[in-house]
Order: sequence, then C-alpha cells, then structure tokens
Amino acid sequence: MSQQANITAQTAFGEAVVSGNFDAFDEIVAADSVDHDPAPGQGPGPDGYKGMFGELREAFPDLNVQVEHLLATDDELAFAYVISGTHGGPLMGHPATGRKVSYRGMQISRFDGDGRLVERWGSSDELGMLRQLGLTVT
Repeated sequence: MSQQANITAQTAFGEAVVSGNFDAFDEIVAADSVDHDPAPGQGPGPDGYKGMFGELREAFPDLNVQVEHLLATDDELAFAYVISGTHGGPLMGHPATGRKVSYRGMQISRFDGDGRLVERWGSSDELGMLRQLGLTVT
C-alpha cells in the first residue's frame, strides 16, 4: 500500500468514529485485526471496534477526533490526536455530567495490502478525561 492509501483508510476509520457509521469498519478493519491496547471488554476485529466506539459515542454524542500530527510509511501510520466532546451519556457506570472534555492520544496503525487495519497500538489520556469529568477511579 502507498502512504496515501493508508492515510485514506485511516481517514475513513476516523470518519466512521465521528459519524457513528460503524458498519464502515467491516471494510476498513481486517477480520483478524489485533488491537494491542484494547479497551476493557473489547472484542476482536471490526465488531470489537464497533462495540468500543459505540460506548464512547453513547457517552459523548458530540464526539470529535482531531488529528494534529501524522507520519506515514508504506504500511504504517503514527498520529497524535485530540478527542473532545460533552459527557451526555453513561460512561464506565457513571451517569452523564454534562461536562466538556478534551484529551490527547497517540496511535500507530498497520495496514495490509488491501488497505485494511491489521494492527493497532494506542494510548489516550483517559485518566485526564475522567478528571475533567470530576470522576474518580476506584
């Protein structure tokens, strides 16, 4: 794959997250895709991403992801991003607070020759997000 094809695939993934069109993951994510940093309870492949981002969008209906920096090779992308939104639904057992959050993260994505996500490594400042919401971790 070319760098541009990988950027196009990652852009489609991001658009699916922001729009809530999670069926797009069926075309973007390989069935045997591995997430090296899964969310608690996240399953494998496209369905795992559908579940994880479905919960995140339920908690933050106006969820937005803004890519701030991107590096690409022929099969990998690394990018830094900011997630923002308003806490309007349940999150980790906590009811909506109505508070706005903005927190950073980084991700590395690896793609196969068909432009499908096959591996992901990532980290976001979830503790910072919980602190902005006034929630504590037990």
